[in-house]
Amino acid sequence: MSDLPEWARRLELSPHPEGGWYRETWRSDLTVPQSVLPTDYAGPRNAGTAILFLLMAGQQSAWHTVRSAELWLYHSGGPLLLEVGEEQDSAETHLLGADIMAGENPQFVVPPGYWQRARPRDDQPCLVSCVVVPGFDFADFALGAPSD
Repeated sequence: MSDLPEWARRLELSPHPEGGWYRETWRSDLTVPQSVLPTDYAGPRNAGTAILFLLMAGQQSAWHTVRSAELWLYHSGGPLLLEVGEEQDSAETHLLGADIMAGENPQFVVPPGYWQRARPRDDQPCLVSCVVVPGFDFADFALGAPSD
């Protein structure tokens, strides 16, 4: 954690299994019963969850997929390159950031089950939030091939 700037340490982040740093900030008290969810969910889920997610310059997340939809929300730092696709080899790159006039978007939705990975575009860290609906459960998370 000593590699993180002071502002990032104040967020009390931990290493994320896919790379980068995170902290869960919200888990809905509302539970969605399994009978209402698509059949590929192995049990009930919280209605939604949210994390803070930080990638430092030179870091990237591993290819991964989440069973639920994931909303990425840009907060600060440099722009973030988010690769998304039904398959890893057909992913398109989306640019998250604050400079809308330069083609950056402050948010992006990754459809359920799509592959994704992210990395800062420049030499600045990037802080985002990820909101997952139905809520995130590690049973719904899969890592893919190592990132290049």
